[in-house]
Amino acid sequence: MSIRNLDSLFAPASIAVFGASLRVGSVGATVWHNLSSGNYQGALYAVNPKHRKLGNHPVVAKASDLPEVPALAVICTPPASVPGLIETLGRLGTRAAVVMTAGMNDQQKQAMLDAAGAHLLRILGPNCIGLLAPHQGLNASFSHIDAQPGEVAFVSQSGALVTAMLDWAQGRGIGFSYFVSLGEHADVDFGDMLDYLASDAKTRAILLYAESIESPRKFMSAARAAARNKPVIVVKAGRSALGQLAAASHTGALAGSDMVFEAAIARAGMLRVNTLQELFLAAETLSRFRTNTSETITILTNGGGAGVMAADAAAFAEVELTQLSGSTRQKLDAVLPANWSHGNPVDIIGDAPVARYEQALQVLKDDPGSGAVLFIHAPTAIVPSADIARALVPLAQHQPGMPPRLMSCWLGDKAVQQARQLFQDADIASFDTPEQAISAFSMLQRYRRNQAELMEAPPALLAELRPDTATIRALVLDALASGREMLTEPEAKAVLDACHIPVVPTRRIRATAAAAVKAALAIGFPVVLKILSDDISHKSDVGGVALNLQDENDVRAAARTMLARVKSQQPNARIQGFTVQAMVRRPHAQELIVGSTIDPVFGPVILFGQGGTAVEVTADRAIALPPLNAPLARALVSRTRVARLLAGWRDTPAVDEAALHRVLVAVSQLLAEIPEIAELDINPLIVNFEGAMALDARIRLSAAAPAGASNFAIRPYPAQLEETVQWQGRDLFLRPIRPEDEALHMAFLQQLDPEDVRMRVFYTRRNIERSELARLVQIDYAREMAFVAQATGPDGQLQTLGVARAMADPDNVDAEFGVIVRSDLKGTGLGRLLMEKLVAYLRAQGTQRLVATVLDYNERMLKLARDMGFQEDPASKNGEGTKGIFLPLI
Repeated sequence: MSIRNLDSLFAPASIAVFGASLRVGSVGATVWHNLSSGNYQGALYAVNPKHRKLGNHPVVAKASDLPEVPALAVICTPPASVPGLIETLGRLGTRAAVVMTAGMNDQQKQAMLDAAGAHLLRILGPNCIGLLAPHQGLNASFSHIDAQPGEVAFVSQSGALVTAMLDWAQGRGIGFSYFVSLGEHADVDFGDMLDYLASDAKTRAILLYAESIESPRKFMSAARAAARNKPVIVVKAGRSALGQLAAASHTGALAGSDMVFEAAIARAGMLRVNTLQELFLAAETLSRFRTNTSETITILTNGGGAGVMAADAAAFAEVELTQLSGSTRQKLDAVLPANWSHGNPVDIIGDAPVARYEQALQVLKDDPGSGAVLFIHAPTAIVPSADIARALVPLAQHQPGMPPRLMSCWLGDKAVQQARQLFQDADIASFDTPEQAISAFSMLQRYRRNQAELMEAPPALLAELRPDTATIRALVLDALASGREMLTEPEAKAVLDACHIPVVPTRRIRATAAAAVKAALAIGFPVVLKILSDDISHKSDVGGVALNLQDENDVRAAARTMLARVKSQQPNARIQGFTVQAMVRRPHAQELIVGSTIDPVFGPVILFGQGGTAVEVTADRAIALPPLNAPLARALVSRTRVARLLAGWRDTPAVDEAALHRVLVAVSQLLAEIPEIAELDINPLIVNFEGAMALDARIRLSAAAPAGASNFAIRPYPAQLEETVQWQGRDLFLRPIRPEDEALHMAFLQQLDPEDVRMRVFYTRRNIERSELARLVQIDYAREMAFVAQATGPDGQLQTLGVARAMADPDNVDAEFGVIVRSDLKGTGLGRLLMEKLVAYLRAQGTQRLVATVLDYNERMLKLARDMGFQEDPASKNGEGTKGIFLPLI
């Protein structure tokens, strides 16, 4: 399930509290008090067989005695009673319940879920504090404090953090749209909440506190959809690597679960914060400074030391200070003493009267180029801080329709308490220290960078990058059939070669010195000699690698020494032979690692970082979730320290980054095509200005791999849906849309007649914003599908001729569709061809209905719908001049 019946949870017309009482300290009493003494306007009922009245409020003994079926049930009864109560409520017609009961065992929880599922009754909890919906006056929780209405939603797996955040927010005057404690999230989970809040008009930003994630694909789909609409900030407990299992690869050893979670958050366009303090900062920033888009900041202060501290914090957080323009400096010269700082930070000197504050802030406000402004004030005996605050509030408040530009920091406590409150009451972002303010600004910048990354349009993928799956699968099946999990080094390199990743040619030979010499002579000196054994994963650890062998004597000695050393250190290892390869020497080359492993929650992940034998020691790495394209590969590389070296320095030229990105994309495609790959290491991968080459490779297989890419947290491009058909005497390519279709799609939209556009989307605009265009081509294949019809034009270039798309609701019940073809191709049957492919796909996905809203006079669409069996939907809520249509799919 997802958002089904969640309206009954968050906006119920009536509520019944089971276990309501007046016993001091009990959950039932606290919940009843919060609901009955609050502003909830719906019908409220108490259920408890031990009471007949609670104060002046009547109490009934059981659910069937209620005068109406409650939309929401709040359950505070013993564990054993919950499953039966849920069954009764579901049968009566209740569609949501908050189960605050703690201590339910697994059998009781499953019985509760079974009873709820039969009636589509949604459950929040069990073992949760409950929920608050301030705009509805709803406090269905046992929190000690209520929430003010606002625009930020907070969802937490920790009940203690719910009450702490409520307490903190009340003191700061911050309001919320929803407060939700998930508890054990047996039913309603993070994915459900993200789906619900993404389309909630009262919620402008979402805060999450997470300890664990289940249903990763559902979570990622919901997170990506929500993050496109509004900021989503996540703090997650459990950053340590406890529980990490030993692995056969460097990647398996390096890819800790927290790093994977970090990668998932970045991939979804959300923002990760690391501490509760940062979460509180996020709440303050999102409430009062969210729409600021400045890239630089100007510090305005009455204390030089405070300004220096802020500047230091900015340097550490890589926040750029604004370079003040000449005209702005001249204007500041006119209103500030001669000994002011004449730069950024703008130090107006500690003896500043109120007028000096006003004049300086006005100058900065009049200059849009000054970016965001951080105002820092330390109390003095010259003028009360509250007087300064009163004078600045009219200047500092942001105007309707304009983004805020001022952040404030009132240093101190009692002396600035009133000033700080005045700013908070004026909805001006306020922080306790300069470091907090800079951290909050940096947080917004990181968030915007994540969002920009989502909008990247990658270049077209080259056909030669697609792996030779037949060759790879033959190698994999042969190894598994012989009972092996580890591919030999030559086999692993053959896999990479089939992925079009350059590899150094490698020969497999018998484990004798004579065979090694013969192979070296054939290859040419210098060479590299390696031991070959299924039982030895990290060859260099046992002396199984000899580099830069210059002649026959070097090879002969290395072979004998290597066999003796390996036999001494691993006497039980089975030796299959040696491998010999050319010693590759490339000028200014960097040793890197590219790898993959399977995370138990998010599935396959890709690792990149500095390589070599000390890879675990340097631990310079970053992780991303596949599938990758070139922009995402570039972003992965940029998150490592070695990225700075790759850009070149002094006489060292920059590496061929495109070649590196192609390796990362090739690995991503390999994982999607060959799910039997459990771990992969390319270490070292050497890269310089000439390109990239894999010198060593290690691949571990798993016979228990899922089919296809079903274990990907983000569904990769479904290449199996591509097909070529004959249409009007030429080849027509039908396939799912891809991010790299952006330019083709824009050209397609620009060729449409305005009236055709209006028929499809009810407006005539053909030029759309870049972010909107990116949204059309960067779809989530788990919930959405768009099929494009493409053909080669007279100029030999590929053209988009039409598109049919559908987006399913989170429950996969209804999918809303739209179809449009190039205006000069109307009436050719292309629309029907696209619709038939879309319908077949949705049926295979288990979608129940295909629906749309159509203009009354869009005769072509209505005729196509009738011909395909669509029916008019009398229950649909349509605007004037439109009608709803639907096609049952099951």
